[in-house]
Amino acid sequence: MQNHKKFNIAIVGASGFTGSELARLLSLHPAVKINHITSESHEGKKFSDLHPQFLGILDQTLESSKVIKNSDLDIIFLALPHGISMDFVKTLSEQKARIIDLSGDFRLESPEVYEAWYQKQHIFPEGFKNAVYGLPELHAEKIKKSRLIANPGCYPTASILSLAPLTALDMIETDSVVIDAKSGLTGAGVKASPTTHFSNVNENFKAYGIGTHRHTVEIEEQLGLLSNKPTLVQFTPHLLPVDRGILATAYAKPKGEMDQNKLEKIYEDFYADKPFVRIRKTAPGIKDVRGSHYCDIFPFWDERTNRIISISAIDNLLKGAASQAVHNMNLMLGLEEQTGLEQIPLRP
Repeated sequence: MQNHKKFNIAIVGASGFTGSELARLLSLHPAVKINHITSESHEGKKFSDLHPQFLGILDQTLESSKVIKNSDLDIIFLALPHGISMDFVKTLSEQKARIIDLSGDFRLESPEVYEAWYQKQHIFPEGFKNAVYGLPELHAEKIKKSRLIANPGCYPTASILSLAPLTALDMIETDSVVIDAKSGLTGAGVKASPTTHFSNVNENFKAYGIGTHRHTVEIEEQLGLLSNKPTLVQFTPHLLPVDRGILATAYAKPKGEMDQNKLEKIYEDFYADKPFVRIRKTAPGIKDVRGSHYCDIFPFWDERTNRIISISAIDNLLKGAASQAVHNMNLMLGLEEQTGLEQIPLRP
């Protein structure tokens, strides 16, 4: 890592799971200083009052986001819901600080696509011209130069990485992709709803957003950019009765001949210089990556059905959100990309 004074950063929106995980990673990061953590609803409280696991570690006072505008910062993390982030990006667009937005507000190719899938008018369409999709395994060089990063969704991260080698090499039929994905409850955010009520989740398992989930178009766009042709994805998410983790199983028909050895080599070659993607010889589980920035992928060739099956596992709060944002920050600041991200998965 380059010798450098510590970079000044701020976390806007600290009350949720993502803000908490960002703080956990950044408080231990050797190259940054957390100047501000904001929360409109908890202003004046200590961060550790809101998240007791930080007691004696990060007792910083939560501030109003108004302090951000006049603060000398290098990176601003927006850990806010979609529809709210865009207003901050618009307000902060003239500042020197670079922005990493963890919402969905700038992930798609245009404001028109956003409005169609999110059913919300976009108030800062100009932002789409400069936003870079923050998946480091695919867009590292663009990320390094960007001033606005659209941090990917959790489902799309697992799904795109599971098929990226095949779409990049144009080795699958682009209308044959089916992705069946399951997420832990934290993917729904910190605020409870009838869907996430304990009695509805405990000892239960269900699909939702069938045919309409907004992450579908995010996956389609990114796989389409890799293959340079439209990609049609049948995506079905499911809610698991666990705290955290995503398991995505992707199915696709190959173009031409395929076998297990060829398939494994495609994945190993594509991710050879990507330190946080691990190619497995057996199917991963969510506990294999929990608490870490790793994405574990098992590519399997089913000779009987002439179909590729690619299974990926990530921690939805980390590789699917907070640690991905830190990875993007490392690239933007010219740091070694692994800095502050080498946590070993927690198992059991």
